[in-house]
Order: sequence, then C-alpha cells, then structure tokens
Amino acid sequence: MKSPLFGSRSRSFAATPPENPSLSPSTSTYSSSASVSTSASTSSNKSSAATKNPVKNAARSVAGALVACFTPPESENFSNDSSVLAEASSNSRGERRRSSNHSIYGSSNDSTRTREPGSFKFTMDEIRKATRNFSPTFKIGQGGFGTVYKGQLEDGTMVAVKRAKKSVYDKHLGTEFQSEVRTLAQVEHLNLVKFYGYLEHEDERILVVEYVPNGTLREHLDCMDGNVLDFASRLDIAIDVAHAITYLHMYTDHPIIHRDIKSSNILVTENLRAKVADFGFARLAADAESGATHVSTQVKGTAGYLDPEYLKTYQLTEKSDVYSFGVLLVELVTGRRPIEPKRDLKERITARWAVKMFTNGDAILTLDPRLVRNPANRLAIEKILELSLQCLAPNRHNRPVMRKCVEILWNIRKDYKEIST
Repeated sequence: MKSPLFGSRSRSFAATPPENPSLSPSTSTYSSSASVSTSASTSSNKSSAATKNPVKNAARSVAGALVACFTPPESENFSNDSSVLAEASSNSRGERRRSSNHSIYGSSNDSTRTREPGSFKFTMDEIRKATRNFSPTFKIGQGGFGTVYKGQLEDGTMVAVKRAKKSVYDKHLGTEFQSEVRTLAQVEHLNLVKFYGYLEHEDERILVVEYVPNGTLREHLDCMDGNVLDFASRLDIAIDVAHAITYLHMYTDHPIIHRDIKSSNILVTENLRAKVADFGFARLAADAESGATHVSTQVKGTAGYLDPEYLKTYQLTEKSDVYSFGVLLVELVTGRRPIEPKRDLKERITARWAVKMFTNGDAILTLDPRLVRNPANRLAIEKILELSLQCLAPNRHNRPVMRKCVEILWNIRKDYKEIST
C-alpha cells in the first residue's frame, strides 16, 4: 500500500556530494504522544572521557544494555513509529547565518519554485486557497497531532500543510507546535526538510513546509513501492542523515538535539537522498559555555531508538541522537525494524541481535536478504556494524560525535565504490 503521507510524485532535488568528507557550516511525523515536556532545567555534570574497550567487550556491554531501552517507564510518552509529513528546513536568523549555512553539497534544493524558506506568517485565506479549502482530495496524511494536506502556493511552490486537530489543542500540543516552529525557523540544510512558514490564529495552528513526495525511509526499506533500496543508496542516506544531525549539533546558533531520529522521520527524495523531518521533540542542548553538560528533561522519543542512559537518568545530550543513529544504521543494513515482535526471542531486538552476529564474525548474515552478498557489501556491512556498535555504547562518553560518524561513513563509501568498480 502506498504511503499515506505523500501524494503523487513530483520532481525533487539531485544532490551530488563533494569528493571529500569535510563539513562546512552549511547547511513530520506527527507524534501521537499528547505531551511535550514543558519544564526542563540545565544541569552541570562532570564530564570524563571513558577509555574505549575492545570491540568484543564493548559488544557484550551493548547487548546487555539494549534491553532497557525497549521497556520505557510507564510515566513517559513516546511517539508512534509512523511518519505523516514532509517537514521543512528553514532560513536562518540574520544575514550571517544565511551566508554561512548553504548546502554542504554546494547546491540548493530546487524542488520548489520561488518561495523563499523562512518563518513567514501565512494568512488563512492563503492556506485555504493552497489546499482548495482543505479538500479531501488534497489530504496526504493523518496523525495524532492533525492532518496533512498537499498544497500549491500562488507562485507554484508545492508544500505540505500540517493542520492541528482543533479537538486536541492543549498546552502540551501548543508547546510542541511552538518547539517545531522555533527549531525549523533557525535551521537551513539540504538534508533537513525546508520550512516555509506557519499560521497561529485563534483555534488554528498550521505549519507550511516542503513537500517531499517519495515516502519515508521506512517505507522504502519495506519495499512498499515494490523496489528494493540498493546498498549504495542506503549508504548515501546514512551519510545524508549524519550530515543533518551534525549540522544540528555543531553549526546552529545553539546546538539542537532532535530527540526522535528514526526511519519514519527520514524522508526520501526522488533521487533517493534523505531529509530529516519532525522537530516536535527537538530541544536546545546544554550551554557548554556555562559548564553544563546535559539538559534534564522528561523522556521523549520512540521506543526502539531511545538512549538507555537518557531513559535511566533523564539527562539529554547530543549523544542521545548518536545512539538513535546507531539503531538507524542497523535498520539500514538489515532492513528490519528496531523491534520485531514476531521473530524468535533472540532476534526481536534487532540491534542486539545484529551486534551479537557481528562480534561472532557473522555480520554478513545480518544483511537484508533482498540484497546481494558481494565483496563490496560484505566489507561495508562489517564497517557499518562496527560504527553502530560504537554509537550504541551504553555510556554516552564512549559514543562518537556525529562529525566522526560522518568521516567514518565517507571512508566506508569510498572503499565501497572502489571495490564495486
């Protein structure tokens, strides 16, 4: 069944990566969770660099700790693992950020025509005209927060219009809406969905964002369109997502923690490039200049991707995104969901199963069975699972920063292409 998120296909950008992995300061799902933490305090913690253990010892530690992240506390709220919207990346605040935050690939997204991204306030008349008065034929998604419509602005720009349910307005959803607007309004990156503006008037809350017509990563891994996502494309997508998270952590005015990295929040363009979406759970990271090392906040995220240390301590850091990215890497190479309840007990938690297979020297057995077991894939899966093992370290201090993940993945892709040719 075709994704409920997207309408008919339309053209999207083609990004050609540069020949080196250097990062320059460049450049939704609806959550069915009904609350977003409104009280968060920044705490100071001592930071110590933990000594890395050998791979097998680390793997045992990871495997033992993974179980905890799949049994979240009853008092916390988690989003469903389903995406409903092509969300947006936006303009920066001021000319300094506008000049420095261009695409890491050196080109702009040309999937729309003339509308510039930014925190532009739309009128209700403009929204109604774009969506033909919220016509049912323009509906492309439904979620806990509301409904998504495909729309076309007067200048021809194709957009997705996210309209909140009037029946579920409360302070928590209001906070989530404001969080998404604030975050989208300060980011601009090719691998983040583009933000065009919003409307908040009386009982209406609406986001207007980039329309990405080709579904989510999860849908592609499930082969919902009948086509198998090849290994090279999966590697490209991993790098795109890593670039996006690195940008959020390092190149915004204040570091941003996405807090809900997952395959259903990764939108795929016509050219099989990735865009990270859904900033409803996003939080500003701790202010390092003040000496703070984490933000203490209510747990938010999706079961299967949650950092077990964050679950245990309520201390949120950028390394929580790194952990989720490690789960995503396993998902990319195996094609499996993070939790597979219908499989044998030993294989139900995909990351734990994959780590065990890797440490036993059987990494190739975790490869998505729809992919070919050739020399290039064999080499790449070994290295990708080794990186995911580091990202899944129980202690956040043992996890790499996202910039390091980008560098490692670039080298993996370089070796992969050399072997494939």
